[in-house]
Formats: sequence, structure tokens, C-alpha cells
Amino acid sequence: MTSVSSPARVIRIGSRKSQLALVQTYWVQAELQKSFPHITFEVHTMSTQGDKILDVALAKIGDKGLFTKELELGMINKEIDFAVHSLKDLPTNLPEGLTLAAITERENPADAVVLHEKHKGLQIETLPANAVIGTSSLRRLAQLRHKFPDFTFKDVRGNLITRMAKLDAGEYDALILAVAGLERLEMSDRIHQVLTPEISLHAVGQGALGIECRADDTEVISLLKAIEHPQTRDRCLAERSFLRVLEGGCQVPIGVNTVISGDELTLKGLVASVDGQQIVKDTVTGTAADAEKLGAQLASILREQGATEILEKIFTEVQRGS
Repeated sequence: MTSVSSPARVIRIGSRKSQLALVQTYWVQAELQKSFPHITFEVHTMSTQGDKILDVALAKIGDKGLFTKELELGMINKEIDFAVHSLKDLPTNLPEGLTLAAITERENPADAVVLHEKHKGLQIETLPANAVIGTSSLRRLAQLRHKFPDFTFKDVRGNLITRMAKLDAGEYDALILAVAGLERLEMSDRIHQVLTPEISLHAVGQGALGIECRADDTEVISLLKAIEHPQTRDRCLAERSFLRVLEGGCQVPIGVNTVISGDELTLKGLVASVDGQQIVKDTVTGTAADAEKLGAQLASILREQGATEILEKIFTEVQRGS
């Protein structure tokens, strides 16, 4: 009697269409394929709202799920089984029925300075007054305005290649970008300086990938745990808890830095006004097992120091479109 082999299980991965998103998604696909060769992992791409609206500053679009909503709808409608996100783009409150199933090992989460060639050999501290600095992040903008009030800051949108082309064409003297994105696109040679936490605390989740799926899909969740990195998970859960309790979206001047030493986790957090004039920051330390409690604790400390008033003013300004 001839045996009939059952068809291979197919799992559909959702991704944005940008070059960086695809590099990240194909990495996840390859890692899972190595661990589970009997399963076929297919990549399905979608355009998100954040990919389509490129002529408006991110903060003014007023949507916390700019780069995730379409992918989340795809999961809810069972068009895809899970989605790969840059964790910094994933809101801290997920739609009902979806869960953050895994967080992968973090690349360097710091911010990088990429200079126009005429400034080769300089660093951000030695750029001329009125240098034009490109960034689409209110977090970077606020911290750099605080440190370097003489610079001119200009919004820059588009994918990494587009931003680099604008820099090379002379529209900017420097860009501030994520080290992790440049490294993943094999553009590390363009990094002139990695900013220290004293100059710029990084975004919540920056450098890590967050994999989201349906909360009731126990099979997919168990597969995704194979590529989770426990230390990165603890660091990022602390950061996301800090952001969630502050009720901050992706586009607010909130920065963090986390370090794990043994079982001890240290979380530094900052809230700043967009003009860089007001900054509150503090640090908490505790056991990594209490990561989310530590994040909430730090948020409460900063609220007592005036973070609530700073954030309320920012939300009001964004709603007015200023």
C-alpha cells in the first residue's frame, strides 16, 4: 500500500515592505526554518500607514500604531499567523486577541551620528553652530536640543536609503539614526559616532525585534519561543512597562537605557519637553524577574518629578498640530 505524506505545515509571516523590515523578517524566517525544518515559513508583505504618509512628521499623524495596524488586522483576519516588528514601533497596548509572543536578541540599541562627507573627522560636539541635524524622532530632538541648542533641527522621513540620499545631497549636515538599523543593512561604515546615554537615551525597545501573534495560537507561540532572548526580553519588558505607565506613544520624548548584570536589572528613564528645556530622569535597580514592576516604579518616580505635566503639554501641542 502506498503511503501518502501529509502536506507540510505552512506558517505565514507578516512584514512591512521596507528594506529594513524585510531584512529583519527574513532573519526571523531563517532562524525558525533552521529550528523547524519540517515547517514552511512564508513571508507576506503589507504597506502600513506609516509607510504611505511620508510628507508629514510622525508626531503630527497622531497614531500610535503607524507601522503595525495593517499587520495586526492581517493576524486578526487570519491572513497571516504572526508579524515581525521593530519593537520600538510596537505600541505597549496591543489589540484584544493579540500578544507579544517573543523578543529576539537585541542589537546595539544606541543612536548613531551619520555625517555629510564635508564634516568627516568631526563629532556631534565639534559640528559648527547652526549645523542642520535631521531626525524624525521627538525623543532624539528633545535630548539633542537640550545638549546642543545652537543646532538647526529638520524633520527627515523615508526609508534609510532615502534619508542617506538626502544627507549626501547636502540637505543635512548630519542624521541621527539607530545603530541597529544601519548594522542590519550592512551600513556600519556610515556611522561616525555612537551617542552615549549621557547625550541620548535610546527608544523603548530599540534594537530588538518584537514578534506578535494571536494570543490563542499556542502552536505558533511555542515555535516563536525558540528564538526569544531572555535577557533582551527582561530589559525590553521593563522599558515597555515604563512607557505604558507614562501613557506615552511611540512619538513622545521618552528615552531609556537598561543594563542587566547577573540577576540585577538597572533601568534609566527620561521624559523631556520637545524644546529640550525641561528634562526629568532617574534610575531604578532591582531583580530582572521584576522587570515590569521596575518599569512601573520608575514611571511613578518621574511622574512625581513633573513628567505628567511635560507629557500633557506635548499631547496638547500635537493635537493642535503645532
